[in-house]
Amino acid sequence: MAHPEMLKLPEVLDEIGMSRAAFYRMRARGLAPRIRKLPNGQVRVSRADLDAWWESCGDPAA
Repeated sequence: MAHPEMLKLPEVLDEIGMSRAAFYRMRARGLAPRIRKLPNGQVRVSRADLDAWWESCGDPAA
């Protein structure tokens, strides 16, 4: 079974237009996309999680 596309944090930050510090502040408040920490300490975000996060950011009245 193929693994879902996993994005590196700089790729995620570039896509959402946010600094690393702002991302971690959002994460601390539970408002950022889910991250997965690899055994080597690197962080990844799955494309599916990022897409779901984008959907949750939409204006419900739109």
